[in-house]
Amino acid sequence: MTTFDDRAKDWDADQTKVDRAYAIADAISRNVPLRSNMRVLEYGCGTGLLGFRLRPEIGDLTLADVSEGMLAVVREKLLSKPDPQVHPIKLDLTSDPLPEQRFDLVCTAMTLHHISDTDAALKRFAAILVPGGRLCVADLDAEDGSFHGPDEDVHHGFHRDTLGAQTADAGLRVTRFITAYTMQKMKAGVMRTYPVFLMVAQKPA
Repeated sequence: MTTFDDRAKDWDADQTKVDRAYAIADAISRNVPLRSNMRVLEYGCGTGLLGFRLRPEIGDLTLADVSEGMLAVVREKLLSKPDPQVHPIKLDLTSDPLPEQRFDLVCTAMTLHHISDTDAALKRFAAILVPGGRLCVADLDAEDGSFHGPDEDVHHGFHRDTLGAQTADAGLRVTRFITAYTMQKMKAGVMRTYPVFLMVAQKPA
């Protein structure tokens, strides 16, 4: 994750990333019944833009990432504005043991396309939810690979029907898909549009 470590200090200076995170957070707020005692894990939290945006509406917030550089920025934010209910941790759900804590909400934004084994990731998300807990995944709709370019080994977004079926196989009931944000990027002199969906799923009670 050297690339993300290197980019961490300037991450929040990109207004598009801030706008995207806030739009996803606002979409979660509109589509999930948040409450002040809710235990939330944001996986792939980066600098915490999404989680901190949700924080006034929830309880304990665990901000998890594999990038020490990103987590360092989170800790700097907490130094300037302490919050005893926010807990940054280094966690790789693809290889580390599952955390002992269970969560009412697991959310992840623009992270799933970086995880090679989507099925395994969804099953691990499901495993750390309490019965009745919800999973919110925000990521790219299926695209032609131009978003990251040919040098990045990532998923080129997701087809909603396919991801929904994979989520059901992981033991969760998909309740909705919406478009949470639309990004624009200049590619080869052409302005391209990349929609970002929000999938909401629930673990059986």
